Amino acid sequence: MSNHTEIRWHGRGGQGAKTAALLLADVAFKTGQYVQGFPEYGPERMGAPITAYNRISEDKIRIHSNIYTPDYVVVVDETLLDSVDVTAGLKKDGAIIINTPKVYTVDARHISVKTLGKNFPNSPMLAAVVAVSNVMPRDTFIREMRASYQHKFAKKPEVIDGNMEALDLFYRKLQQMGI
Repeated sequence: MSNHTEIRWHGRGGQGAKTAALLLADVAFKTGQYVQGFPEYGPERMGAPITAYNRISEDKIRIHSNIYTPDYVVVVDETLLDSVDVTAGLKKDGAIIINTPKVYTVDARHISVKTLGKNFPNSPMLAAVVAVSNVMPRDTFIREMRASYQHKFAKKPEVIDGNMEALDLFYRKLQQMGI
């Protein structure tokens, strides 16, 4: 199938994951697209894990199976994260949407490639941990990281500068998000 989207839903019986998949299929169908929307569950009872699926395409859909490599995964109940591998098969450029009160994300790869020229995501990820956990003030963290980088990379000033730029870019992105 070209020009198609595959979505896998994870929820518990009675939470509406199946209904959401069917509603999405109905709405997409009304826009002229080809669709599939179906659940996968057995004799489970209310509250048991269920999976539902959507295929949405501008072309006819000739596949009739569960979705094993989704473009998107929707997790309706965050408690499933402990018992179901919701990311199984998720495409490399896919996305996951989780019903949870608090999630932090950072594209550390993008920041490190932009500032260091390579995928060394550890500095932005380290900044993320410090920002989320509040284990120390930002200014203290930046000052101490500069000292650590200067010690570790004394003969590689470009590495020091790149890592400090990565930290700065991370904090600028936080400000843009209002955090």
